[in-house]
Amino acid sequence: MTQTNNPQKDKLRVLIADDFQETRRNTRLMISTLDNVEVVAIASNGVQAVEMTQEHRPDIVILDVNMPEMDGLTAFKHIVQEYPGTGCIIISAEKSPATVSAAMSIGIHEYLVKPFLVEELEASINRVIENLRETRQKIAKFNKANTNNLVYLEQLAHEYLKEGRTDNQATQIFERLAEYPQCDTRWLETLAMMYAIRREWSKLKALAERLEHRTSGHNK
Repeated sequence: MTQTNNPQKDKLRVLIADDFQETRRNTRLMISTLDNVEVVAIASNGVQAVEMTQEHRPDIVILDVNMPEMDGLTAFKHIVQEYPGTGCIIISAEKSPATVSAAMSIGIHEYLVKPFLVEELEASINRVIENLRETRQKIAKFNKANTNNLVYLEQLAHEYLKEGRTDNQATQIFERLAEYPQCDTRWLETLAMMYAIRREWSKLKALAERLEHRTSGHNK
């Protein structure tokens, strides 16, 4: 189930994911009464939430803990890995200390117990918005200082290689490394493998030619 609108520029984009239709509907109605946010997508399970995040790029995701195919915490792990500036509110029928602790460990600080009031939802959204501002400022400052730093890029590449990541963010880091004329061959080979996994054949062809030229040059 998907609901897509044309959000105004001054509104934050929200995705709702819950396997109960009543919760999805009630949450959407609550948000429709708020001035600063707008629902851009609605999902019925965690897998849909991840896919719709890729399509709609919401600022905030509201995720139920227990959903079929993929639970809310796992869905957010996937989401924040690719879009680190995304805020999250977890909702659940009960407030389990273990779940709250697990949520906090992956950066989620807002947890609402169903059924919740519009005032509670609005307060949580406002806190997420404030955290989003701080987080995005830090990310922008960090990226500006470190994006073109070779040592930093190689450290990040090591981490992504160890984690086996091939998402957009990881690919961009390896592409930045590849921009260095003296880039280590192993990073180019890893990038080639990532292109193959992602089926980016034109990029793979160009990189293969570069690797072939480098190899033939070393053999002379």
